[in-house]
Amino acid sequence: MEQTKTRTFVIGTRGSKLALWQTNWLIERLRAVRSDLQIETRIITTQGDRIQDRPLQSINNDGFFVRELEEGLLRGEIDLAVHSLKDLPHYQPQGLVIPVTPGRADARDALISKNNLSLEDLPPNAVIGTSSARRASQLLAFRPDFKVLPLRGNVDTRMRKLQEGSLENYDAIILAAAGLDRLDRGGEITALLPYPVMLPAPGQGALAPECRSDDAEMLSLLSSLNDPAAQAAVVGEKTFMGWLGGGCQTPVGCYLEVQGEQITGQAFVGSPDGSQVIRVELASGWNGKLEAGQELGRQLAALALEQGAKEILDEARANGYVTERK
Repeated sequence: MEQTKTRTFVIGTRGSKLALWQTNWLIERLRAVRSDLQIETRIITTQGDRIQDRPLQSINNDGFFVRELEEGLLRGEIDLAVHSLKDLPHYQPQGLVIPVTPGRADARDALISKNNLSLEDLPPNAVIGTSSARRASQLLAFRPDFKVLPLRGNVDTRMRKLQEGSLENYDAIILAAAGLDRLDRGGEITALLPYPVMLPAPGQGALAPECRSDDAEMLSLLSSLNDPAAQAAVVGEKTFMGWLGGGCQTPVGCYLEVQGEQITGQAFVGSPDGSQVIRVELASGWNGKLEAGQELGRQLAALALEQGAKEILDEARANGYVTERK
């Protein structure tokens, strides 16, 4: 009798240290579900990896860190792609799905500064490195004297530019706390920025395992990894982004959190220079279902739009700060 061939699952990932850490973390959890899994890792270079000498906004493609991975999935070259959820647009190509959210790390942004100075204590006109329009807008809303300059590269590259110096001579940089923690560099954080000062990108701190919607075996493997509370929160955040019509490089922040039987949400929309700011907060009951997060995301978006978010984002779009997926 012919023996059934064991399937080898091919997992696609970007090649950075952080992307590989995230992929290996997910593989460990999949093997905890099924120890005999045959897995092959394939590194795929994305447009965002190739283009390092231009600001993210100028690339004008909201899928620049995920597009090639998604194309590999659709062609059947890989069976699973592991993304940082914050890098994904709020919608997906037909035939692909993110079925689970396997927990969530710290969603806050982190300040790393020379001499361990806090955001408040940085010198007048301090130079802060970030390529995020969201971070820049909130930094300038907090302190209009800051000079915010682009900063590209992986975590190690960005930290080196601060520590060893560069043409920009940064006084501080802003990075996601989750990435630093995952790379065992959390001890180098000067301060974790509180949400009233810096709301994160929708989905920040969460991983997004993406697969084909008709891959029943992969969907079954992933199903036991889901954290319903984390999933409701990040789906609500992406819903907020979707209703506003923004992309990954948009001056928009959002954070939802399940606390007992309640789900709370905070959101931010600002002009690129921080001169116009909208902040909204809401809370509702948590019934353990995904729809509660989606509904709160819609309500936050409606409230922000009532207060003028569309006009702010239209102006940002005209100035190249709202990217559209190609």
